[in-house]
Amino acid sequence: MSLLRLLNVQGIAGIAVSIALGLLLILQMGEARHWKKQSGQFEALYIHEQAALASTVANYRAAADAARAADQANVARVAAEQRSINERTSNDYEARLAAARTLAQRLRGEAAADPSPGRAAHMSSLSASTGESAQSTGQDGLPDSDRLIATEQAIQLDELIKWVRGQHSVHSSDSDGSAAVDTPRH
Repeated sequence: MSLLRLLNVQGIAGIAVSIALGLLLILQMGEARHWKKQSGQFEALYIHEQAALASTVANYRAAADAARAADQANVARVAAEQRSINERTSNDYEARLAAARTLAQRLRGEAAADPSPGRAAHMSSLSASTGESAQSTGQDGLPDSDRLIATEQAIQLDELIKWVRGQHSVHSSDSDGSAAVDTPRH
């Protein structure tokens, strides 16, 4: 108490303020440790999230590259199938046309060499007043000159139908069928 007698009101107030500031300093040091620990946790969480983001970006890029490669392979496959169909159709068309032309020449040669008794003489299908030359017609009503043209056009249409069906059968999707739309085949 003797110390208190020596101190006046200002001294006591100074001691009280010093004690309060000391307590605040101790509390602030505890808070600083707490926030330093929290900062370390937030930094670790941030680093983890950045690594996860980098991994996700890498995965998406790898998936995009794989999809791009699969698309290119699919385009090459579809183009090869279409070229094959085009070539096969063209070869079939040419072979059928050659066979039809050969048959037509052979039949013309046989008809010219051997007029059979059952075959009627060539009759004009047009009246004389039209001034056009007469052409013989067969059973189907076509003149001999148009029969080969009709046969060639029928072959052309038949091969065109085969080509369209072949092109329609080419799937432009991956082998797993993920992008394919199932359509009925006729």
